[in-house]
Amino acid sequence: MKWQLDGASERTEPTASEERKHMITYDRLFIGGSWVEPSNPELLDIVSPHDQSVVARAAQAQPADIDRAVAAARASFEAGVWRLTPPAERIALLRRFNALREENAEKIAHLISLENGSAGWFTRAGQPGLSRQANAYLKAAEEFGWEETLVPSDPAAPVRSVVRREAVGVVAAVIPWNSPFSSATSKIIPALVTGNSVVLKVSPENSLSMGFLAELLEQVGLPEGVISVLPADRETSEYLVSHKEIDKIAFTGSTRAGRRIASLAGEQLKRVSLELGGKSAAIILPDADIEKAVAGVKFGSLLNNGESCIAQTRILAPRSRYEEVVAALKELVESLKVGDPNDPDTFIGPMIRPDQQERVRNYIQLGIDEGARLVTGGPHIPEGLEKGNYVTPTVFADVDNSMRIAQEEIFGPVLVVIAYDDEDDAVRIANDSEYGLSGGVWSADEGHALEVARRVRTGTITVNGASVAFDGPFGGFKASGIGREYGAVGIGTYTEYKTITV
Repeated sequence: MKWQLDGASERTEPTASEERKHMITYDRLFIGGSWVEPSNPELLDIVSPHDQSVVARAAQAQPADIDRAVAAARASFEAGVWRLTPPAERIALLRRFNALREENAEKIAHLISLENGSAGWFTRAGQPGLSRQANAYLKAAEEFGWEETLVPSDPAAPVRSVVRREAVGVVAAVIPWNSPFSSATSKIIPALVTGNSVVLKVSPENSLSMGFLAELLEQVGLPEGVISVLPADRETSEYLVSHKEIDKIAFTGSTRAGRRIASLAGEQLKRVSLELGGKSAAIILPDADIEKAVAGVKFGSLLNNGESCIAQTRILAPRSRYEEVVAALKELVESLKVGDPNDPDTFIGPMIRPDQQERVRNYIQLGIDEGARLVTGGPHIPEGLEKGNYVTPTVFADVDNSMRIAQEEIFGPVLVVIAYDDEDDAVRIANDSEYGLSGGVWSADEGHALEVARRVRTGTITVNGASVAFDGPFGGFKASGIGREYGAVGIGTYTEYKTITV
């Protein structure tokens, strides 16, 4: 048995024995397209961030399981069972995968909320985005230049060049826990559509949603060995990325972990792409509609409980309207319901783990100690939610950009409001960060906002709350990463150039 959905949840108060009997369980690992016995039969308890109850149990990969998965991937790649499949057929199969995922969107949203504590509005709202992401990749693949014959620069030259884009080889895709499906599909779709074999390493906390992802991939019918999905801890992840048979590492996660992976990749000259942390700024220009800007902050800065690398958590406000912005943010944050992620009225759920809860609360206390003005919130746990990993959404004002709460990624619902003198000062503050992943500009003049956006050194930036466009490249400047995802550029990172002269 691979998994079993909790039938007891339909009753009001299931007993402990009923919960154990009907608990979701993954007691096998998905290696090379098949469910196999793990090297370690002990199952990990998956704990609800909402109330610390055990909601599932799942097998976890060990180095021996990594060896099996990588060997299967290498064998499939060298045999060419997927690599030599025509691109049109690979695209068609991945379209079937996307359709299957769309059919199960509600279940996917439920599983992510159950394991992550992500509010239901967020996990459901993210499902259409997964479709747009996949469709953008597959449209780009249909138009991709798999092979091109170059026109000789010298007509008298006796040779012509044929340039091919071929699969890199065996890809280790390593993803974080905060948005598991989006992180997974942003890697496996371009890696697979280009003919690579993939070992997807997922966080133990995401054993439910990623186990279900493996079931969907099983139904699609990829050739044997092409895809594995393995939940595993950090040490096993390092074993995977260090494996001599891995040709490329695609990683999303913290900048600290990204630096470690880059150093390991450098030792073995592995190809690497890294999508890392952020501390993004939202610049509210003096002519902006404050009500609209703050409404945009609700989603651009506090999405997924604040556990998002693209969250715009530094709010830059002009001194002429500073207190107006602070008051509006206070009213917004205090209006947001914090609680059970399954409650349709909840906007902010719990942090994923107790250590993440403690990390965020410590940063809130740090902000107080640094001398920032506590506008709303604080390090206390919201009343009545003491059993879960909850924090109180917090806004700080009178923040200097040199403070740690303005420079370090907190990964929780904590906003800092920073005053600026003029437009040049706003751009300077926005760029005064080791990160450069995302950001935003708000103005009544869209053209002028675009001019300001061009000056901010960040990989992606929105104007007046625009949503992410999946056909354009996504990634970061500076310590926010190396390489890009999405669209044709993202596909290209999973290929090597080969030139044949004739």
